[in-house]
Amino acid sequence: MAVTDKLPWYALYVHSRAEKKVHALLVDRGYEAFLPLITQMKKWSDRMKEVEEPLFKSYLFVRTDIRRYFEVLELPGIVKFVTFEHKAVVVPENQINAIKKYCAEYTEEDEKPVEVELHEGQVVRIIGGPMAGLTGRLAQIHNKKRLIVHIESVGHYLPINISRAKIEAV
Repeated sequence: MAVTDKLPWYALYVHSRAEKKVHALLVDRGYEAFLPLITQMKKWSDRMKEVEEPLFKSYLFVRTDIRRYFEVLELPGIVKFVTFEHKAVVVPENQINAIKKYCAEYTEEDEKPVEVELHEGQVVRIIGGPMAGLTGRLAQIHNKKRLIVHIESVGHYLPINISRAKIEAV
């Protein structure tokens, strides 16, 4: 087991649309960083293209010694560590592994519209995939197939883009 394997994971809040740049900067500086990405088809007026987008907008994870807190914060693009009661919150290894598994298994093609009446603000439970069992609040309905659900994790709500077929009302 490498020394870094014993260090805890922390969530970082970064400037909007700076996730990939901050991730690259952290890796270049020798940190182990994790930016959960999913591949989605995006439509422009003249074409369709596969694009890798962050699973959690403005968030990424870093494995570090808390004594390097200020060193990490000094890097461009980083706004803050996710904190609870003024202390950086450790993200459990099993949650990082569940997010990695979710990203690895993510596909848009196998999603089917589900005709279940849902409304924004409703409490929902994830019933499929590696995040099964987590509950959150429905923040936005994209279309008949996709939803944005805020999952309470590490003391903050993190938005997750998820298939409607993997959600049930609580």
